[in-house]
Amino acid sequence: MSPRNVRKTPHSAAAIEALAASISAKRLLQKPVVEPERKADGGLTGTWLVTIGEGRRLALKLLARRGQISKSHLVPCLIDTEFDPQEISLDENITRSAMHPADQFEAFLDLHLRLGWGAEDIGARFGVSAQLVRQRLRLACISPLLLAAYREEDLTLEQLTAFAVSEDHARQEQVYSSLSYNRSPSFIRQALTAEKAPADDRRAIFIGLEAYEAAGGAVLRDLFCEDRGGWLEDVALLDQLACEKLSAQAEAARQAEGWTWCEAHLDYPSGHGLSRIYPRQIARTPQALEAMALLGDEREALIAPWSQAQDLPPEAAERVAQIDAELAAFGEDYAYDEADIARGGLMAVLTWDGGVRFERGLIRPEDARQTHGQGEEDGETSETASGEAGDQVRADALPERLVAELTAYRTASLRDALGQDPQSALVCLLHALVLATFYASGGASCLDISCSSRALGAEAPAIEEAPAGRRVAERHEGWARQTPPSHHEAWDFVLGLDGDSRMALLAHCVGLCVDAVEDRRSQPAAIGHAQALAHRLALDLRGDWRPDARSYLGRVTKARILEAVAEAAGEAEALRLAGLKKSEMVEAAEALLSESDWLPSLLRAAPVASTDDDLAACRAA
Repeated sequence: MSPRNVRKTPHSAAAIEALAASISAKRLLQKPVVEPERKADGGLTGTWLVTIGEGRRLALKLLARRGQISKSHLVPCLIDTEFDPQEISLDENITRSAMHPADQFEAFLDLHLRLGWGAEDIGARFGVSAQLVRQRLRLACISPLLLAAYREEDLTLEQLTAFAVSEDHARQEQVYSSLSYNRSPSFIRQALTAEKAPADDRRAIFIGLEAYEAAGGAVLRDLFCEDRGGWLEDVALLDQLACEKLSAQAEAARQAEGWTWCEAHLDYPSGHGLSRIYPRQIARTPQALEAMALLGDEREALIAPWSQAQDLPPEAAERVAQIDAELAAFGEDYAYDEADIARGGLMAVLTWDGGVRFERGLIRPEDARQTHGQGEEDGETSETASGEAGDQVRADALPERLVAELTAYRTASLRDALGQDPQSALVCLLHALVLATFYASGGASCLDISCSSRALGAEAPAIEEAPAGRRVAERHEGWARQTPPSHHEAWDFVLGLDGDSRMALLAHCVGLCVDAVEDRRSQPAAIGHAQALAHRLALDLRGDWRPDARSYLGRVTKARILEAVAEAAGEAEALRLAGLKKSEMVEAAEALLSESDWLPSLLRAAPVASTDDDLAACRAA
C-alpha cells in the first residue's frame, strides 16, 4: 500500500472476505489506482504502490493463498502520475456515496426473483452469510409505504426490522399509522404479535409445535432477534387443538378409572360449585399388614448399613428391588369408594407449564345426596344418632321453656369445665374446624364457631398453580384422605389423633381461614393483624412469587420499575434504564430482576418478632 493512501485503519477480515467472494464470482470490477515506487535519487524501483484499492489487493492475495488464482495472476491497474496520490486517495473515500440500505434490500430481492438465486447463492457471490441475505430479503418485502418512510428517515433500521416480524402489509401500515410517542422496536413487535400466541405458550407446549403445523397452523418467526420459537398465528386453531387433546386425556382417564363424567378446562374453573370427595385408606387383612410390615423391616435393614454410601451393593440392591415389587403388588394405600366413583367425575386442567392436572372426586349438586363418601344420607344418619336423646325429651314431655332453662345451666357448666381443660378445648375447636373444612354438609358442633376460606382465584387467576397454592392443595388432600367418610365419625377421629397430628391438622384448618387480601372489603384491624402474623411467622415469599411483566412490572409506573431495579441491581442499572420507553424498560428490568430475590414491600420477609411485639402489634391493629 502506498504510504500516501489516506486509509490507515486496516480492513476487517469480513470486508476482505466479501471482496474476495465478489472477485471470485465476477472478476475484478474496479481497477486499483497505482503509482510507481521511487528511490531516494528519484529512480524507479520496479514496484508499484496502491493508492486506491488496498482492499482489492488484499482480497486478491487471499484468493492466491487459497489457490483460486495463481500467484502470477495479472491484475489490470490504472497508473496515475498526474495528481497527488494522497489527494486522489482522499477524494476516492470522500466523494463516493454509499448505497442506501433499502436499495440494497431491493437489489437482493431482484436477484432472488429474477435470477432465481437462493440466499446461499447470493451470500456466496457477495461474501456475506445466508442468514444476512434472508434478513435483507425479508426487509425488502416490507410494505412499500414503510420502506419509503425508512428512506425519508421517519423510521430507523431497528424500527423497520421490528415491522418485519409480520408479512401482512395492511397490519404493518395499521400499526405504523397508530404509532405515537412510543416507537420502540419492542413495542412495534408486541403490537404486530398481540393477536398471536408465542411458541412457549402453555397451549403450544401441551400440543406440540409439530401437531399445530400438521393441522395447518402457520408459525411466524422473527429473523432479527431471539423469538423463542416464533408466534403461532392461528390462536383459534391452537385453542381447538389444546381443548381436543385435553378432552381426550380427560375421557381416557374417566374410562380407565370408571368415573361417571369428565370435563376439560384450559383454566381452572374457580367457583365451579362442585363438592369434593377423596380416596380412603384401603382396609387390609391382618395377614397383609403383617406381610407388608415384614417386608418394610427387611428393606430398612438392608439399606441402613449403607446409608452413607452412594450405591447399594449389587446383592442388596437386587433384593430391595424385589421387595419394592412385592410391596407394589399390594396396591395403593388409598382408593376411591366404588359408589363415589359411580356418582363422581374428574376435571383435566391445563397447568401453567403445559402439563395436565387431574382433579378427581368432584360431585355435581344433583349427585350430592351422599356426601364425603358416606354410605347413607346425612339426614338419615343424623336422625339415627340423635334418636335416643330425642325419644327421652319427648317421653319426659317437659315444657319447651323449661327445657331451654335446664340446658342453659348445662351449657354454663360445660363452659366452666371446658375453660379449665385446655386439651379438651383444643379438641372441640379442632372438631368444629374439621367439620367446616372437610364436610360439605357441615355437620354439627356445640361450639358457636364459624370459619370460612376465601377463594383467591378471583384476585389471582393463576394462584392454583403457584407454589404456595399447590402446597396447600397437596396438604389438604393428604388430610382429606384420612378424615372418616361421615361427619358423625369426625369427633372420634379427632380424639384418636396423637398430639403432633392434632396440632398439624389444627394449623392446616386455621391456615385456610386466613384472609389477608387488601381490597375495599378489608378491615384495617384485620390487615394489621395479618401484618403482625407475618412478623410472627417470618413470612418469606421469595420462592412463591417472582417479578415479571405479567405479575408486576407491566402494571406499575416507570418510577416504580426504576425503584425496583435500584433496590435489586443498584442505582447504576436504574440510571441506565431511566431513558427507555415503558415497554423496553419492562423487558430490561425483567431480565435484571430475574437474577435477584427482589420483592415489593407488600411481600417482603419480616423478621421474627418477640411475643411482646406481637401483642403490641395486635393491640395497635
